Amino acid sequence: MKKVILVLFPIIALIGIFYYISIVNKSATEIENIKKLPLEVKDNKVQCPQCHMFIVGKAHTVQIITSDNKTHFFDDPGCAVLWLNEQKIDAKETTIWFFTQDTKKWKKAEDVLFSISDSTPMHYGFGAYENKKNGFIGFNEMSLKMLRGENMTNPKIRKKILSELK
Repeated sequence: MKKVILVLFPIIALIGIFYYISIVNKSATEIENIKKLPLEVKDNKVQCPQCHMFIVGKAHTVQIITSDNKTHFFDDPGCAVLWLNEQKIDAKETTIWFFTQDTKKWKKAEDVLFSISDSTPMHYGFGAYENKKNGFIGFNEMSLKMLRGENMTNPKIRKKILSELK
């Protein structure tokens, strides 16, 4: 019996150590997010799957939790909309969290409004806000504008928006 314990103990210990290392080294996108809550991410460790920029800070970031409980991180709200469209994922089948620019909190898509003229990482201009201001739009309208190319990267739209702000 002592010999069996002496043989099994190191094997079980090694399995436990390897399991712990695999959990610690998992990237945030590999972690199953059953609670569908926003996750913390270390700067320069996770890339946006749309534009491949590294996530740095929380400003303008988005987290999409898909039906398989995987969290996908985006540096710009526009990237999140483009990715959903390219992946053929209906936003209604996901949980989407936006980091708000005014209250600095994570809020669900249905609870935020969007500026159309913010300075965002990919220059699309859609900044998420918790509190309503004149000219802000909802998630569905923002998504539609993004997919139509009606954002700050379009020179005609940019000129129009900036002239309206004066």
